[in-house]
Amino acid sequence: MSAQRNDDSFATLWDELEWRGLVHVSTDPEALSELLEGAPFTYYCGFDPTAPSLHLGNLVQLLLLRRLQLKGHMPLGLVGGSTGLIGDPRPTAERTLNSRDTVEEWVKRLQGQVSRFLSGEGENAVRLVNNLDWTAPLSAIDFLREIGKHFRVGTMLKKDAVAARLNSDEGISYTEFSYQILQGYDYLELFRQYDCKLQSGGSDQWGNLTSGTDLIRKVEGKSAHAIGTPLITNSDGTKFGKSEGNAIWLDAEMCSPYRFYQFWLNQADADVIDRLKVFTFMSRAEIEEYERLVAEEPFRRAAQKKLALEVTTLVHGSAAVDAAILASEALFGQGDLTALDAATLEAALDELPVASGADAGVVDAQVAQLLVEANLVPSVTEARRAIKQGGVYVNNVQITAEDATLSSSDLLHGKFAVLRRGKKTLAGVRA
Repeated sequence: MSAQRNDDSFATLWDELEWRGLVHVSTDPEALSELLEGAPFTYYCGFDPTAPSLHLGNLVQLLLLRRLQLKGHMPLGLVGGSTGLIGDPRPTAERTLNSRDTVEEWVKRLQGQVSRFLSGEGENAVRLVNNLDWTAPLSAIDFLREIGKHFRVGTMLKKDAVAARLNSDEGISYTEFSYQILQGYDYLELFRQYDCKLQSGGSDQWGNLTSGTDLIRKVEGKSAHAIGTPLITNSDGTKFGKSEGNAIWLDAEMCSPYRFYQFWLNQADADVIDRLKVFTFMSRAEIEEYERLVAEEPFRRAAQKKLALEVTTLVHGSAAVDAAILASEALFGQGDLTALDAATLEAALDELPVASGADAGVVDAQVAQLLVEANLVPSVTEARRAIKQGGVYVNNVQITAEDATLSSSDLLHGKFAVLRRGKKTLAGVRA
């Protein structure tokens, strides 16, 4: 974290945030710009423990918090022990409520993740807070009298998330309907306790963000600010952060560093520069140079390689990056597969088609048959033809016999092997 800094090529931090595409909507741009350039102030973002890990959408907020911290401002990382018991309304259906023990465990895990991205040292060290601390002691009557009275149902019904659910077949429960009140109350409490003046979140949370600013104005007679970052999508309009239907998590056990690295490496040319702006601390000059390379030498994929390096290092560390690069090179015949540890090799094979061999297992199974099972060729005849032509490899060793079999000695770590047809078509074998 100490090596990061804000880009001094911008007149103000607000200018940099806009250039990076981090501002979709905000309360008062001019006032916010002045606030960011002034004396250190406290700001926050909330993360609900509705899963055991944060994901790429949360990473946008974590890095925004970090950018403000680098300016000298004081971050609060809120992990919602109470709001996590409810969950904000999804567009389609009610959430499944998790047990209190589960939410408590997830709070701890998310707090650990938040603290990895924000400095815990110095006068503006991050402070972790849990909204269960101020909501648990509050009775239902007190909540309705002191907080609920400031919210108008008509306004609440107009919030995008609520309106979408009201128009759906599922409708919306009072539990999820009340979420915006709880988030507004969080901002009020942080304003009171820490003089917190800014909340950030995704633009889809704008209704919840302004619930807080409105409540502070009504109760305290003072103004507070909010920034809504854009929801990041791919250039083809698909949702960013999904890989074959699976979220890209920040926890290495839920999304391996290898898979994480490959996700960034596979970003489209049309998207990669925007990703560099949002997800790295590279300067404008550096990013503009990679923009030139994308335009003039796209085949080198220099921007994608830099993006994968920067973000994977940020999330998982340099050792994980080295392992991911080594695995990628080894899979395509440019490195030693036997040098890969079992966990990295398994993670790499998780991204490939897999052959499990005949009913008797993979040992002594014909390589030609394994090629068919892995969908690298349509038939055994085609597999044998590919072998005869010299285009088939097992663990990067060329296979020359059409009836070659896979032996136990071919299995890496006693259970894996890598099939390759040609230069780039890969599959895994699991014993």
